[in-house]
Amino acid sequence: MDAFTDRPFAGNPAAVCLLQDAADAGWMQRVAAEMKHAETAFVRPVDDPGAEFELRWFTPVVEVALCGHATLGAAHALYTTGIAAPGAPIRFRTLESGVLTVAGDGTGDLSMDFPACPPDPIDVPAGLAEALGVPVAAAGRNAQNDVLAEVADEKAVRGLGPDVPALAGIDARGVIVTAAAGPGRDHDFVSRFLAPRVLPGDGEDAVTGSAHCALAPYWAERLGRDTMTGFQASARGGYVRVALRGDRVVLSGTAVTVLDGEFLA
Repeated sequence: MDAFTDRPFAGNPAAVCLLQDAADAGWMQRVAAEMKHAETAFVRPVDDPGAEFELRWFTPVVEVALCGHATLGAAHALYTTGIAAPGAPIRFRTLESGVLTVAGDGTGDLSMDFPACPPDPIDVPAGLAEALGVPVAAAGRNAQNDVLAEVADEKAVRGLGPDVPALAGIDARGVIVTAAAGPGRDHDFVSRFLAPRVLPGDGEDAVTGSAHCALAPYWAERLGRDTMTGFQASARGGYVRVALRGDRVVLSGTAVTVLDGEFLA
C-alpha cells in the first residue's frame, strides 16, 4: 500500500500481511526484513469485545510501538478486500498503543484516532545541529523517544543534507525536523523524519503518521488552532491532516493498493 497519497508511487509504502491466526514474532520480523519497507503491518482477527483485529508493526530490524502509515494501509486493505464492512469503524488492538480506531467515509478517506504524544522542551542535544547541517531553534523529546527539532523555515527543512552516521549517534528513535510552512503554501507546517537507528538505507521515512502525533500538539500551541495540514517533504512526499482532540490526534489521509500477492514461506 502507498499511504497518505491518492496516487501510486507517492506517499509512504507499507506492506500489509493479512493473517488468519497468530504468527510467530520471529517469522514476522523475517517477513518485514524481506519486504524492506519502513514498516510491515500484520493484521489478524481477534475475539475481543474491545477490538476486531490485532495489529503489529515491524521495521526490517525491529518491532515498533506505533506506526501511522502502515495502520492507514492496513485499514485500506481491510476495507478494499471486504473483510471490514464499508463505513464501519475498525478497532485495532495493539501491544503498546492501546486500541486504535480507523473510520472510513466511503470515499476512500480514512481517519485514525491516535494518542497525542507531545514533546517536552529539552536543550538541543549535543551534535544534533551539526548532524542535520542547520541551526536548531528549539528542541523537544516525547514518550516515543523521538527528538523534535524546529529549524528556521521550510526551505531549511526541504534542503536538509544530514550526516547519517552522526545522526545515528543521537539518543533517539528518530529526529523530527520541522518548521512552519512558507507563505502561500497549501499546508500549515512541514517536516521530515530521520531515523537511521531503526530504518534501512539513509534512515528517512517518507510520511510518518506517528511523528504527527507529536507535530499536531506542537504546532497547535504555536499556531493557535487544532486543525491543520502537515506536509512531509521527503522525496516521495505526502500530506497528513491533523485534528487535536485533547489527548488524542485524528490523522486523516488516503491510501492506494499497488501490489497484491501471497507469501509462500
